[in-house]
Amino acid sequence: MRTEKTPYANRKTHYENLLKKQNQAISFISLLRLLTFISGIGFTLFFYLRNAYYLSLSILIAASVIFVFLAIKHSKIKYNKIRCTVLCDLNENSLKRINNTWKDFSDSGEDFSDENHNYSKDLDIFGHSSLFQWINRCITYIGRRKLKATFSSPIYTIPEIHKRQEAIKELAKNIGWTQRFEAEAILSKNKNHNPEELFKWVEDKNEFFLKPLVIIIIRILPIITISLLLRPLFFANASYKIGLMFIALQIILLAIGFKEVGRNLDTIYKYKNTILIYNKLLIHIEKKNFKSEYLIKLKKQLVNQEGLTASFQIKKLVNLVTLISDRMNMYYIPINILTLWDYQCLINLQRFKKASGSYFKTWLEVIGEIEALNSLCTIAYEHRDWTIPTFDTTAPIFKAKGLGHPLLGNNRVANDVNIEPSQNVLLITGSNMSGKSTLLRTTGINLVLAYAGAPVCAEHFHCCIMDIYTCMRTSDNLEKNISSFYAELLRIKKLVTATESKTPIFFLLDEIFKGTNSIDRHTGAKVLVTKLSNENALGFVSTHDLELGDIEKTNKKVRNFHLEEYYKDDKLYFDYKLRPGVSTTRNALYLMKMAGLQVPQNM
Repeated sequence: MRTEKTPYANRKTHYENLLKKQNQAISFISLLRLLTFISGIGFTLFFYLRNAYYLSLSILIAASVIFVFLAIKHSKIKYNKIRCTVLCDLNENSLKRINNTWKDFSDSGEDFSDENHNYSKDLDIFGHSSLFQWINRCITYIGRRKLKATFSSPIYTIPEIHKRQEAIKELAKNIGWTQRFEAEAILSKNKNHNPEELFKWVEDKNEFFLKPLVIIIIRILPIITISLLLRPLFFANASYKIGLMFIALQIILLAIGFKEVGRNLDTIYKYKNTILIYNKLLIHIEKKNFKSEYLIKLKKQLVNQEGLTASFQIKKLVNLVTLISDRMNMYYIPINILTLWDYQCLINLQRFKKASGSYFKTWLEVIGEIEALNSLCTIAYEHRDWTIPTFDTTAPIFKAKGLGHPLLGNNRVANDVNIEPSQNVLLITGSNMSGKSTLLRTTGINLVLAYAGAPVCAEHFHCCIMDIYTCMRTSDNLEKNISSFYAELLRIKKLVTATESKTPIFFLLDEIFKGTNSIDRHTGAKVLVTKLSNENALGFVSTHDLELGDIEKTNKKVRNFHLEEYYKDDKLYFDYKLRPGVSTTRNALYLMKMAGLQVPQNM
């Protein structure tokens, strides 16, 4: 399958060249700053010692202005250098993904792994070598959660999926924009903080500080206090005592509201860097003119009823946070006492909460949704020959041509799969290592991508909306005193219960009842297959039990397929191709011999 390697390589080279220029610029400006400082001090002293005070002062001022200008320029180039380095790394990671060397990506989504989820553990959705690790480009806490929900609990209708497909196509055509968006998020120092505390802070309004009388007192009282303190400087008979009494009053006021002030100001200060990066991400979204309906709708959520953009509103909060950060300054205490600065900030924060607090969570969720879509658009960009799924609204159906596993790269083997209500259970037989489990995971993981609105690894893909249930990996749970066999029974019970609902079910069962004896396993599997064939469900059942193939003779809704191996030069090979009928081959004894067991020739 064709992938887009060259554009990433070209972009990486471009940013590497840009980095060289930025390093040169940083070195040059550093030298200029040093020369400006030395020459400024030198000429200032030179003319000062010759009593040319005005010239000396002019040189000092000019040198200071130039030095500050160079410092600002230096800071901007350093930031651009860091961002450029991030963009280099992003393109390097994209090349790793294309070369199928992505399994060392740091964020595997292991924290989302859930043994009890209907399918995520069995289909490798989260954790090492997972779908999440392969494609995730989310940086913020909400973005990661959005992508997690998209994969593990999609609730999109078919019209919504179509809109998401168009949005993903559009973003795939703007890979430069999506990379810059991702880079801005990476530059945040607190990018993965849970913002729940911030949401609670925004929603926690204190109307007391919005009362007109309180605002008037807080605004005017410092003016009166400062005036009374300055009065003795202009009137000889005036006393400082009244001013000092007002200072004492303001200290008492600050002490009374100490807890409330600290609770509000300390919380918002903790999220200073996070808010700054949110503002940059919002600006990045607002500047982009989207065409797809889904993205346009997301962007509209960043404008309130008064027509003010999210970045304009949050900029006020950014400015307030900058002022609040000065609380750590040693000069803050006397200034705070004189001006009631804590209360001044608190009033402005309460005004922000009242005007924009109800929108704040929505803004961050839009950022997270864009991040999730950015991740999915990577599939559309890197695999342009993968197909966009189509959906059926009439009956449970699964049709795929050239279906492959998206995580296997060039090692994948494609198969055609066709499951319809008239024959809704595919019974897959085959020997060890023939690829039965991989085939089941291939169908499941592509369904997950289809429901997310992403392209799937196939030439053609048509399905309906179904709830996915799997029973493939079960293990003992010592803490809960549950054996692997009982864990398997619980999974199957969950599936059987789900079939009683009106929602179509897609099931993937791998080697069911393997934890019991052959007679019970055969009987139980036969009962379960018969039960599922008569429900509003379709899917796969894989087994080593070749006798289960007899079900097809009495149940027309069950079809037999198999995967087989072949021998060449006394070596075992697999082609992983799906074929009709029951498997006629075995390889367990051969594998035992390979493992060093002495198996008699006549067995």
